Amino acid sequence: MPRLTFWYDFASTYSYIAAHTVGPAAEKAGVDVVWRPFLLGAVFAPQGLTDSPFNMFELKGRYMWRDMQRLADDNGLPFKRPEEFPQRSILANRVAAVAGDHVGDVTRAIYSAEFGEGRPIATDEDLAPVLTGLGLDASALLADAVSPEGKQALRSNTDAALEAGVFGAPTFTTEDGEVFWGSDRLAQALAWATSHTA
Repeated sequence: MPRLTFWYDFASTYSYIAAHTVGPAAEKAGVDVVWRPFLLGAVFAPQGLTDSPFNMFELKGRYMWRDMQRLADDNGLPFKRPEEFPQRSILANRVAAVAGDHVGDVTRAIYSAEFGEGRPIATDEDLAPVLTGLGLDASALLADAVSPEGKQALRSNTDAALEAGVFGAPTFTTEDGEVFWGSDRLAQALAWATSHTA
């Protein structure tokens, strides 16, 4: 089965849309999804960015929030802007990095809390109810996330993202190294994945 790697950071608004659409679209296309949370700040730094571009450029930010509402409506998703943006996402990213077979469900649930309900996601107290709601052992998963192995898992993903040429989120990469940036490139990425091999 062809594979498509989905790179995301919970600080990314458009990755909320991608997280909820990539699974059904990939299943329909016969493509396996590899979920890879990474640290967007580490990718932004070499580009000279010290904050989200949506904060640095006011007009772009206003457009993004309106666009997110339209996209959420188009995809039947709830949308509520969190008070803080971008949120501190490192713990959530670490949780997803150690979630194993539950990574898709965990990712969608955290994004739904963050951008569907406008809830904070920065702390154990923020994330525990989300994980418990999935029937997972929140304490164990949160402990794994901040273990040396958990921290290394996210660092490794971030290094791999840089090596793959990822410069923003969401990004999709195919087995032959093709890069597709943005939730609106999902269909093109899937088509490439099914028609090209490494």
